[in-house]
Amino acid sequence: ECIKLLPESLARRFRVMVLENTDHDIFLAMADPTDLMGLDELSRLFKKTIRTAVVKESDLLAIINQSYRRTSEINTFAEKLNVELSENAVDLSTLLTSDTIADAPVVKLLQSLFEDAVQAKASDIHIEPDEGVLRIRQRVDGVLNEQVLDEFKIAPALVIRLKLMASLNISEKRLPQDGRFSIRVKGRSIDVRMSTLPVQNGESVVLRLLDHSQGLLNLAHLGIPEAILARLKKHIHNPYGLILVTGPTGSGKTTTLYAALTEVNKPETKIITAEDPVEYSLPRINQVQINEKVGLSFASVLRSALRQDPDVILVGEMRDTETAEIAIRASITGHLVFSTLHTNGAIETATRLMDMGVAGYILASALKVIVAQRLVRRICEYCSESTELEASLLIWLEQSQNKDYSQVTFKQGLGCHQCNHTGYKGRIGVYELLELSDATLDALRRNDVAAFTQAALQTPGFTRFTSCAADYAQQGITTVSEVLRILGAGE
Repeated sequence: ECIKLLPESLARRFRVMVLENTDHDIFLAMADPTDLMGLDELSRLFKKTIRTAVVKESDLLAIINQSYRRTSEINTFAEKLNVELSENAVDLSTLLTSDTIADAPVVKLLQSLFEDAVQAKASDIHIEPDEGVLRIRQRVDGVLNEQVLDEFKIAPALVIRLKLMASLNISEKRLPQDGRFSIRVKGRSIDVRMSTLPVQNGESVVLRLLDHSQGLLNLAHLGIPEAILARLKKHIHNPYGLILVTGPTGSGKTTTLYAALTEVNKPETKIITAEDPVEYSLPRINQVQINEKVGLSFASVLRSALRQDPDVILVGEMRDTETAEIAIRASITGHLVFSTLHTNGAIETATRLMDMGVAGYILASALKVIVAQRLVRRICEYCSESTELEASLLIWLEQSQNKDYSQVTFKQGLGCHQCNHTGYKGRIGVYELLELSDATLDALRRNDVAAFTQAALQTPGFTRFTSCAADYAQQGITTVSEVLRILGAGE
């Protein structure tokens, strides 16, 4: 609310931010409280007694950049577009496909939306028409932040413009559509995956942003605990076998797989991938985009890939029994195969494959290691401070780990301009790694799910998600409440 009291132009001109507003006075953070001209203009604006606190100019500019971001600009362009659509009863498709729309409000609005999302390091933009309003939401560090626009009528114009950018059918509003396009935002190349869905008040659009300028991380930079990383690398450098990476959507599986491929990407190694979609282009790797419409499925690509003399194969996802069986047989016949499944944990992965109809004895011959992962938010290092853990959280943590944490000093983020006042900045992976032991392999060969689960829990070196996450909380990397939010009390 304090941000709305001060126009962005004045905040930048006088290097000032509103900290507190009362009936009698207003408290400002200023880089130069001796700026009499600035104080005079601010006094006329607020018509109250002004109190000031000195803040370093660089810190204040960072606060201004984060606080205002581009919300005022987005609102301005939304208002202009709303006026244009109200005053001109023209065909939207004609308006948005002309050659003279570079300065049109719809283009400027989308440009501001993308620039704001990239600045906030958002992974997704959600454009959702609601009853009388248009909701613009960004997913930052796995959590949605919302901006509500009153200009509900601009939604169709935004959707049509985005469909044109993604080469989708602008007249089809009854069925979902998927597409992609590339844009440049402040010199950065951004690949955008677009999905539309017909909803009650129009069409919901989700835009996944893939920032190619950030480059790919290698395994050492993912934050994987050293003990888990060493065991994973051992299997990655094996000449054959099946390595599975599992987790829900948005848990970082693709990042881990690409980092693993980068680890083995050498001139003497032939690598072929089957992906839906291809998210990043990797040098020296033959990447195939799945296209079910023309019959290019995971299974058909796999069959053809095996005739291309590969050393390493990546299967984006084991969606069906046929794909799983081909991938498993490839790993048995001298190929290193990576793939993913959408399961909750490492133990559930093998049982899921057996439920799909994969014979346990074949799986036992191929499967070497399962990595399951989730992402938790990091505590913001700029506002981190010690805190006393709530009694209920402490009880849950001690019971889940069978360990005394009463003497541990935990951390929390107070919230600052660096983290947009959330207390969190960035994310880190939480991992389970299950290496197949003699006992687990024997259970697989017998298709004995219960025995496999029991043997997995007793496998040397295997720990559940909560153990990894509890270590992060103890080290001050994340909070116990964040662990509960991601993993749930049942993990």
